[in-house]
Amino acid sequence: MSGFAGFPPAVFAWFEGLEADNSREYVQRTRDVLDEQVRGGMEALLDELAGEEFGPMVKLFRQHRDLRFSRDKSPYKTRTYGLVSSPERHHYAELSARGLYAGTGFYRPERDALARFRDAVLDDSTGPELETLVAQARAAGLEVEGATLRSAPRGVDRDHPRIELLRHTSLIAGRRLAPGRGGIAREAALGHLSDTWRAAGPLLGWVDRTVGATGTG
Repeated sequence: MSGFAGFPPAVFAWFEGLEADNSREYVQRTRDVLDEQVRGGMEALLDELAGEEFGPMVKLFRQHRDLRFSRDKSPYKTRTYGLVSSPERHHYAELSARGLYAGTGFYRPERDALARFRDAVLDDSTGPELETLVAQARAAGLEVEGATLRSAPRGVDRDHPRIELLRHTSLIAGRRLAPGRGGIAREAALGHLSDTWRAAGPLLGWVDRTVGATGTG
């Protein structure tokens, strides 16, 4: 594609079809929609947002699922997703039957980075700041979520005032834009991703300052 033109209704109909018939036959029969409007559209969208603000690198993940260790043998992911990144930060976008999701944050860190995160949450000079930033992100319309432990981390009091944050093993801020009858238009998609990533910026900045490089597990 020469430029991003938006996601027409056919894109979301394609995902609904894949959820109903996750087969090679379906994908082969609808290959033009997948290649041109779904994956081509997503790559064009990410390419337009790549640059100084969000990072120069674009990565679109493969549609095939890794079946080696999965009981679910359906061959295709029912979402198409990718990143706009710099070496320090990753900005995530995902397209599915539910719409267009944008998010960023502290995702699947290495063990040492997770330990630094918990130390920073425990610290009374930095932990309350994170509480404030999470509240501000939610007030701006973002969902702040992520994987959590079922109970308190080892050595942490269950009654700690920031126990909900301490239970997190990842912390993601993002939101989803549902498609309308006409799909999702070009400017709506561009604005949704850029506005969401900017709104999550202060939260990501806290991670940069207090945790540093996080890696991925």
